Amino acid sequence: MGEIADIVGGGTPNTSISEFWDGDIDWYAPTEILDQIYLSSSQRRISEQGLKNSSAKMLPVGTVLFTSRAGIGKTAILIKEGCTNQGFQSIVPHKGSLDTYFIFSRAEELKRYGDTIGAGSTFVEVSGKQMSKMKLMMPRTMAEQEAIGTFFEHIDHLITLHQHECDLLDEFKQTCLQKMFPKKGSNVPEIRFTGFSDDWEHRKLGEMGTTYTGLSGKSKSDFGHGDGNYVTYMNVFLNPVANSKTVEPIEIDMKQNEVKFGDVFFTTSSETPEEVGMSSIWLGNSENTYLNSFCFGYRLTERLDPFYLAYMLRSFPIRKRIVLLAQGISRYNVSKNKMMEIRVPVPKLEEQQQIGMYFYNLDCLITLHRHELEELQNIKKTMLEKMFV
Repeated sequence: MGEIADIVGGGTPNTSISEFWDGDIDWYAPTEILDQIYLSSSQRRISEQGLKNSSAKMLPVGTVLFTSRAGIGKTAILIKEGCTNQGFQSIVPHKGSLDTYFIFSRAEELKRYGDTIGAGSTFVEVSGKQMSKMKLMMPRTMAEQEAIGTFFEHIDHLITLHQHECDLLDEFKQTCLQKMFPKKGSNVPEIRFTGFSDDWEHRKLGEMGTTYTGLSGKSKSDFGHGDGNYVTYMNVFLNPVANSKTVEPIEIDMKQNEVKFGDVFFTTSSETPEEVGMSSIWLGNSENTYLNSFCFGYRLTERLDPFYLAYMLRSFPIRKRIVLLAQGISRYNVSKNKMMEIRVPVPKLEEQQQIGMYFYNLDCLITLHRHELEELQNIKKTMLEKMFV
C-alpha cells in the first residue's frame, strides 16, 4: 500500500486553547463516519493555528478516510480538503498509481486486514506503518482500476438512490398513519379523501368481534415438523398483513384454535412497551394453520374492510393508546380484555376501502423499492467477491 499511497494519521489540537478551534478547517472524528460515501463538512472545525500546533495533517480531495481504532475500517471519501483526529490512518492515493474509488471499493478487505493486524491492550488499533505494509493484488493498468472504480461508484449511486426512496416512503407512510386517522377526541381525520364528509364512529373492539388464544400446551419437540402450520411472532410483529407464505410447521392436535381469513392477530408480550400489541391481519386461506402462543386472535362479527383494519390498528393514535396499556418491568404484557375496551375509529365501508387500498398500495411500493435495493446489494456483494482476488 505504501508504494501507491501515503498513509496519513491525524491529531487533536489542545482543547483548552480556544484559538485552535472554530476555524475554517474540517476536522473529522471516527463517530462521523457512518454509511455515507462522501464527506464535505465535519461537525467540528479547527483553525490554521490549531492545524499547525497539532499532528493533524491537511488531506486533499480524493483521500479515503480509514478509521484505525475503536471500530477499525469505516471509510469515506473526502470531496473537500480536511483533516482528522488520531483515530484515522487515511489513504492518500498517489496520482497515476491508485484510483480513489477503486481502493474505497475494497473497504471490506482493508477492514479485515486492520482487524487482523491491529493490536492494543485497551483497544485494538492499526498503525500507519502497518497499513503501509498491506499487500494488494492490483490491475496492471490504471485504466482498469478506474473502470472498476467507476463500476462500483455507479452501483453505490443506485443503492443510495433506492435507499433514499425507501426512507422517504417510510417517512411518508408514518405521516399518513398519523394524519389519516382521527386523533383522540376527534371524529374526523386531518387528511381525508375527497367525497367524504360524515363523522366517523368510535366503536370498542369488543363490540365488533371476539378473541381467541394462540397455541397452548406445546413443547419444543412439536415445532419444526408436522402437518400443521403456525404464524410466528415476528410475522405478526413485522407485517400489517401477515405473510401467509412464511409460516412454520408444527405437530398439532385438534384442541387448538385454527385461524381464518380476516382474523386479526395481536402480540401480547415484548421487551419494550412500544412493541406490545402490534397487530397483523390474516388474509390467507390455508387450512390447519394456527397462531403462536405469544399472540391472541380477534375475529370480527361485523363487516370491516380488512386492509383498513390492518393499517388503522397500526396508526399513530391507536398505537399510542395500546402502548399505555402495557404493564411490566423487565418484560411488558397487555391483556386481551383491556385491548377489547379500546375504541377505534370506523368510517363508512366505502371510505374504509379507499383508505385500506391506499395503504396497501403504498406498502407494495415500499416492498418493491426494498426488493430492488436488496438485489443491488446482492449484485455488489457478488461482484466484490469475483472482481478482487
